[in-house]
Amino acid sequence: MIMPQKTTIQVIDRMASLLDAVARYPEPVSLKILAAETGLHSSTAFRILNSMLDNGFAERDATGKYQLGRKLLRLGSRVHAQSDLRQIAQPVMARLRDELGETINLTLREGDEVVYIEKATPNRMMHVQQLIGSRAPLHVTAVGKLMLARGSQEECDAYAARTNLPAYTRNTINDLPRLHKEAEQLRTRGYAFDDEEAEIGVGCIGALIYDATGNVVAGLSVSAPIERRQSDWIDNLLQAAREISEKLGYPED
Repeated sequence: MIMPQKTTIQVIDRMASLLDAVARYPEPVSLKILAAETGLHSSTAFRILNSMLDNGFAERDATGKYQLGRKLLRLGSRVHAQSDLRQIAQPVMARLRDELGETINLTLREGDEVVYIEKATPNRMMHVQQLIGSRAPLHVTAVGKLMLARGSQEECDAYAARTNLPAYTRNTINDLPRLHKEAEQLRTRGYAFDDEEAEIGVGCIGALIYDATGNVVAGLSVSAPIERRQSDWIDNLLQAAREISEKLGYPED
């Protein structure tokens, strides 16, 4: 059996080699050493390092030597924070799944979308399946609409202008006046519904998760076939979201 060849992008591979080489040295390192470490011609290494400087992945000191950029620290901190969030949320999500018998989702906002980073699925044949890593526009999900409602009307207008509010189903909110009305209602509530707005036959209830500073860091939702969704799940969902928030440092009162 012939195995398919692995596809690589040369410039990215070279940048990764340079990052690894810079990381091996506790102090800033010269271009000459980095070129020798990676086997790259000095001019090639110089061009790639310059691009890394422009993008914040590397920095150069007063002597012209290179070190890792602070942007990598920010990105690493974000990965660490997401890992901590998942670890804290998983047992709470598992308990909520067992209480409700439906799929529980943990989502983050990335730009104009929510991304699913964790889930807890019930042990039943018919349940909603959300893929970890999948994405959806903010205005078609319960959690996403809550996140939009946390912002100003101007931010909501800008979102609508960027995305044009695409309709995923006949129930999707795809005009600005309706989105404003929905956001205004959600500002006085701690939860939101997705009434078959992302997918026909699927209904969700969403709540927000906060950190120690009171900022929204994630969303928690329960997804179910629309005929099984129950409004009396709201208290369970809000309690679970509050518990995760408190474990992240959000004040109890």
